[in-house]
Amino acid sequence: MKFLDQCKIYLRSGNGGGGAVSFRREKFIEYGGPDGGDGGRGGDVWIESVEGLNTLIDYRYQQHFKAQTGGHGMGRNLHGAKGEDVVLKVPVGTQVLDEDRETVLLDLDKPDMRIRLLKGGNGGFGNNYFKGPINQAPRHANPGQEGEERWIWLRLKLIADVGLVGLPNAGKSTFLAAASAAKPKIADYPFTTLTPNLGVVDLSTNERFVLADIPGLIEGASEGAGLGTRFLGHVERTAVLIHLVDATQEDVAEAWRTVRHELEAYGEELADKVEILALNKIDALDPETLDEKAAELAAAAGVQPRRVSGVAGMGVTELLRDAWALVRERRALAAQAVGGGEQPGEWRP
Repeated sequence: MKFLDQCKIYLRSGNGGGGAVSFRREKFIEYGGPDGGDGGRGGDVWIESVEGLNTLIDYRYQQHFKAQTGGHGMGRNLHGAKGEDVVLKVPVGTQVLDEDRETVLLDLDKPDMRIRLLKGGNGGFGNNYFKGPINQAPRHANPGQEGEERWIWLRLKLIADVGLVGLPNAGKSTFLAAASAAKPKIADYPFTTLTPNLGVVDLSTNERFVLADIPGLIEGASEGAGLGTRFLGHVERTAVLIHLVDATQEDVAEAWRTVRHELEAYGEELADKVEILALNKIDALDPETLDEKAAELAAAAGVQPRRVSGVAGMGVTELLRDAWALVRERRALAAQAVGGGEQPGEWRP
């Protein structure tokens, strides 16, 4: 399945059906009169977040969505049927942006959210609506109300608990494959990963979280170099970032600084997220060289880096358990915020 995280689509709700001009004319019935029915309401345009989707590829091949026009009124006071709605099913984490691509209209960050984007036009009144003691035979009816239309942008930000960041070829995809059942593309050249990958980490029955791997950042990514910072939005919702640094490169401190600079330039509080620093590919170095690299990185970052190897599986489980502890803490705070929690001194029966 191809990955698509941004698209522009056109929406239009249905027009209301027109009212009917009709008169009752039946044999052996003494009194006739107007009996034109009302038009039906036009269809609405809805958007719904559903689980099981992780791409907007469905909107790559269809960009125009129009709800059905309401049915027209008919004689014998028959009202028109309501037009069929259009329901856009999108992955959880999708944002709806205005045409300027900056104003966020909706953020569908929970499953089964269903929100109306455009309302269908009202149906017009038939001539039966206008009859009265003065105008007993009206010969006019209302047309249906026009529907609404607009262009919007859909932008997907994947829902993940932990994000992997680092330079290209830092071993992020290998780490994801070692930590989960995901099978990302892995090769010995930079920019192997061109789109984000998700994996579910199962530490035990009750210890499970989603790990996201995004394409590597290079110097100048915030200005559009390489793949730029386009995919950093997919780790905005994470509780913690795992920053992998390739232990086999010459300057590990500069590698760390490069990625940190791009995170700060991107904004959206990415630089303020809890970061677990890890020196990757330690199986490729001798102990003495590894100690030198770890000391160099610790001096630059101010924290002692973890030592892991995605290929050999060294230190992976321990690192994931530390990440899970932070994820669990965030989930507890979120649950408390939703439920209100118990306040000190609060009255209880």
